[in-house]
Formats: sequence, structure tokens, C-alpha cells
Amino acid sequence: MNRVLVIASVVAVSTFASAAALTAEYPGWAYGFESKTGGAPQPGPVPLSHDPSVTHLPRSTLEFTRAQISNGFGPADGFPGDHPKMPPIVQYGKQPGVRACSLCHYPNGKGRAENAGVSGLSVSYFIQQMQDFRNGTRQSAEPRKGNAKLMADFAKNMTDEEIRQAAEYFGSIKWTPWIKVIESATAPKTHVNNGLYLKSEDGGKEPLGMRIVEVPVDAEATEILRNPRSGFEAYVPIGSVKKGEALAKSKQCALCHGEGLKGIGPVPHLAGRSPSYMVRQMYDMQMGTRKGLWTDLMKPVVATMSSEDLVNIGAYIASLEP
Repeated sequence: MNRVLVIASVVAVSTFASAAALTAEYPGWAYGFESKTGGAPQPGPVPLSHDPSVTHLPRSTLEFTRAQISNGFGPADGFPGDHPKMPPIVQYGKQPGVRACSLCHYPNGKGRAENAGVSGLSVSYFIQQMQDFRNGTRQSAEPRKGNAKLMADFAKNMTDEEIRQAAEYFGSIKWTPWIKVIESATAPKTHVNNGLYLKSEDGGKEPLGMRIVEVPVDAEATEILRNPRSGFEAYVPIGSVKKGEALAKSKQCALCHGEGLKGIGPVPHLAGRSPSYMVRQMYDMQMGTRKGLWTDLMKPVVATMSSEDLVNIGAYIASLEP
């Protein structure tokens, strides 16, 4: 493992030394903002609904109210048989300062485009990221990104033992297919709700351009019911997957992230994960707001990436089989 990291470090430094940095243009689409200025900060979870009616997820025998589904300190779990027994910090959080991990990341750790998929990550990597949030070395380049600030607060209010329990829980769940990549010249028209892109109700299309539009397959299942079995679609430019594959080979991503980008030891598994998440993390590294333990290996690599490179590599990563 040490040999792999040494080789990767040499490659990364060589890459950095041989090319001028090409800082990408602001990828607002990856953060849930249409422009770099204007727009209110993302507020986080909305107030609980007072609607007393109950609903149930498809293929689930359990029923919940809207308030139960969105309860930050014990959100509804429609499929308890899909995952191991949750530790208290994952299932309930810790009042008043730590919401349940399962609220945003789901009990199965799949997460959504506006946050992160955390299942299948190594325990040591998960713990390191929480430490980075806690000590301020992992921040978002987008100051309006509300959930990045929430994560920093949560990490500060969690004990080391609670972080370890969450890491071991999510690390025990395999990452499985969650995102369907669609190469297209157009994408569905969308609107943004608290950082998450949702398809417009009129069903219209618009030019995709040089971006990725990642949307729930079923908006109601994701945004209202928080269905952990309902995944995402990612509309990417035509040809971007192949270009991203070539870029990943030229950057020798597999040296650290493993064959098929399935991870090696503490180096994270990337294959099949959210392209929006991946792009904003690389951009955060470009901007110097993400500075954690492993970032020094990545910074020289991403420093030479253009906006198109970020789109292509994000599309390629999302297209891979976990």
C-alpha cells in the first residue's frame, strides 16, 4: 500500500510540474446553484409537515406520516431488512446538535446528489473525513452550501466513538448501482430545491451544454418519501464517458483508487458514485478549500483539469460498475 502511494505521489508531482494549472470555471450545477452570485444559502432540512395522513413506500409494509419521514432525530425507515442494525448515532443522531446520519444519507448510505453516498467507504477513510470536517480542513468552495457547514457542526458534536460506529456501519454496506448515466445533447428542464435538482413538471427539455444534470428517477419518491431504493439519472454530454476514461488513464487514477476505481485500502472507492459530488470535491481541491490528509496527493492532479475535464471524469466515474 505504501509503495502505491509513493508512486502516486511521484506521478502527481510530475504532472503538476509539467503543466500550468487550469482552474475550472465555477461548476454551479455540481453545488445546486445556477450562478456564482445571488441566490439564498441552502437552509438545510425543511420544517416538519403537519399533514397527519400516512403514506408508504412501494414494496414496503410500513406506513409513516410526512413528519416521521423527515424527522431529523429518528427518520422513518421503510426497509429495515435492507441494512444491518443501525447504531444510535445513525438512526437517531444526538439532540440537539447532531441529526441522524440516516436522514440525509439514508439508512443504506446511498445518499443523494446534494450530499454524499457513504456506504462502502473504508472505516479509516470515513473517520479521516469526519476529522477533517471537525478541524476545518474540509470545507466547500461554495459558501452557500449549507450541508457542508452542517457536517462540520455534526463532526464537532460527535464523539470519536460515535464517528467510529457510523464508519463501521456504513463501511459494512456494499456500494451497489444507484446512478444511470445517459449521454445526451439535452437534459430535462429542472428547478432546484434545497440543493437538489428536480425535473420540471412540464416535462420539457433544454440543451445540456458542458455540465451534468443529476436528477432523481422519481422526484416524489426522493424528495417527499425519501425512498432509499429510488436512485438517480445523470445526463452527461455525448462522448464524455469515453473522454473521461482516457483522462483517468492519463492521470493514472487507478494507481491509488484501484482497478476500475474500486478503491485500495483507505483510498476511497469511486466507481458508480454521484458525478455531482465528485466534481464539487475536485473543484473544492482546486480552490484549496478541501485540505485534508489525502488531499495533497490529489491537488496536483486536479490542478490541471479544465471545466470539461471535470465533467468528463465525473461522467466516467458515475458510469462504472461498483
